[in-house]
Amino acid sequence: MSAVSPSRPPEYPYVLSVIARALLRLFGWTPVSHVPNSPKFVIVAAPHTSNWDGLIVILMAFALRVRLHWLGKHTLFKPPFGFILRAFGGIPIDRTARHNAVEQAVQWFNHRERAALVIAPEGTRRKADRWKTGFYHIAQGANVPMVLGFIDYKTRTAGLGPVVEPTGDFEADMQTIRQFYAGMTGRHPERMSEIKLG
Repeated sequence: MSAVSPSRPPEYPYVLSVIARALLRLFGWTPVSHVPNSPKFVIVAAPHTSNWDGLIVILMAFALRVRLHWLGKHTLFKPPFGFILRAFGGIPIDRTARHNAVEQAVQWFNHRERAALVIAPEGTRRKADRWKTGFYHIAQGANVPMVLGFIDYKTRTAGLGPVVEPTGDFEADMQTIRQFYAGMTGRHPERMSEIKLG
């Protein structure tokens, strides 16, 4: 696992990284990753079929020393738990606001010098008809790359894969993404969603 890139100084202590890597290996996982040389990016998190995925993502974040953020309904951030959720990277999104979730996420990116936003395009741990494409539109709107994050239960490997710059050719970019995730297996393969336009 490579070190944090020059554009992203470590956001967690080194000792926490060592502990996280040890725990991943203790649980039988091999971290396979590099941190992109970009101050801001969207992490595509797939496949997502189990609550255990969240624990692996958290350990990977500590191992890479990169603070991750995630989107949640604004109603979840009310006292007394709102402070805790924000401390763990939560970003409240008001779905009743004039600006939709994609626009709010783009604005969030625009107000930060460094940011790593994790989005699970399946949107649920249950099988869905297709991926949600908000992650693509957020990356394109904020002019940031997409990093293909993965959790493959077949090989017991997890990490950050290639960087995909949104070109505006949605179909071509999605084909690149499909090729990367082809053959990867979630904890519950029967819940995996097909990667198709939606």
